Amino acid sequence: MASYRIAVIVGSLRRDSFNRKFATALARLGPADFSFVQLEIGDLPLYDQDDDDNQAAPVKRLKSEIAASHGVIFVTPEYNRSIPGVLKNAIDHASRPYGDSSWKDKPAGVIGVSPGAIGTALAQQHLRNILACLGMPTLGLPEAFIQANDSLFDAEGNIGERSRKFVQGWMDTYAAWVRLHTGA
Repeated sequence: MASYRIAVIVGSLRRDSFNRKFATALARLGPADFSFVQLEIGDLPLYDQDDDDNQAAPVKRLKSEIAASHGVIFVTPEYNRSIPGVLKNAIDHASRPYGDSSWKDKPAGVIGVSPGAIGTALAQQHLRNILACLGMPTLGLPEAFIQANDSLFDAEGNIGERSRKFVQGWMDTYAAWVRLHTGA
């Protein structure tokens, strides 16, 4: 039975998202005592501070799922050299109202896939700046800017042979990061 529950937030709503496929494959590389749950963010209303005292049901669900997790992995695409609006919207919702953030002290991992040569480097840097403000201890190294190409996934949807060792190393380091920050 899993001892660590990790919330996985994919910053893409696209049905055939590289990042959603990657998040699924990444979870398969996790340690046996970790479970990974992809959280829904596509049903959140646009953040409006006027709603802080009466948050919508999807916002309450998101906050509860984050609170029940030992850590969070953000799998982000890069849109216009930054994070997607849907991801920022989810971050803003779960950080509010002021003083009631679900993110605080949750060990974070940041990773992403893009067809571009630099992967999601700029989006990840922007996301790291946001996570620092939220009080999330965020894994710094190894950085993982994954380029989507024909060999990224094998026929079963797992991480392909050319990338598996690197991605496994990232996952092993993130798992150790969670253990370090949760006192295990």
